[in-house]
Amino acid sequence: MPPSRRPPLRRLCQAAALALLAGALPLVLAATDGARMEDIARARYGETVAAVVRDWRGLLGDADGDESGRLARVNTFFNRRLRFDDDSVVWKEADYWATPLESLARGAGDCEDFAIAKYASLLVAGVPSERLRLIYVRARIGGPQSTLSQAHMVVGYYPTPDAEPLILDNLVGEIRPASRRPDLFPVFSFTSEGLWVQGATTSSADPTARLSRWRSVLQRMRSEGLELPR
Repeated sequence: MPPSRRPPLRRLCQAAALALLAGALPLVLAATDGARMEDIARARYGETVAAVVRDWRGLLGDADGDESGRLARVNTFFNRRLRFDDDSVVWKEADYWATPLESLARGAGDCEDFAIAKYASLLVAGVPSERLRLIYVRARIGGPQSTLSQAHMVVGYYPTPDAEPLILDNLVGEIRPASRRPDLFPVFSFTSEGLWVQGATTSSADPTARLSRWRSVLQRMRSEGLELPR
């Protein structure tokens, strides 16, 4: 599912455009970082959330099996643990990008929160960064004949650079090839190395330099124990 044209910068998941998330951020979760995350969860949110984070740590530490198994476990974990709700309800803000810990603490998030949590978790679980992208799409609403759509964010997994991606989504629980998601219309995608639009083979921008909300969520991840490699 190659990227297509780029929308104007606006609200993601509610409006038709917002330049979004970097992909393929190589995160490293050391054992002490995981313990720190659990301690932070306990101090901020209580023992119930700490237990959820402990389950999450166990999920990330389970690197056995092939990558398809890791994709399925991560996708299922967050689709079951989080309910979809708007930022105005969850965070009392028009547009807030939550860290995985914040999303787990609230037990809710909108599409970019699901995508951030899955994306970061897959990287931590050992999926190579070059195989993952955060993809901004338009999602059709109301069936095959509908002309209505909304802005949406999914995770794409590319087994090889030119392969059709598998789509991890909170709207459809099953991981499907892009060809089996005709309701999604790709707009652009990110990796840590740049932004690709309109099927371009070269990056047109540095998303981490442009997007203040993404920089903010990265900083909060680090403060919670998810560290970028040096």
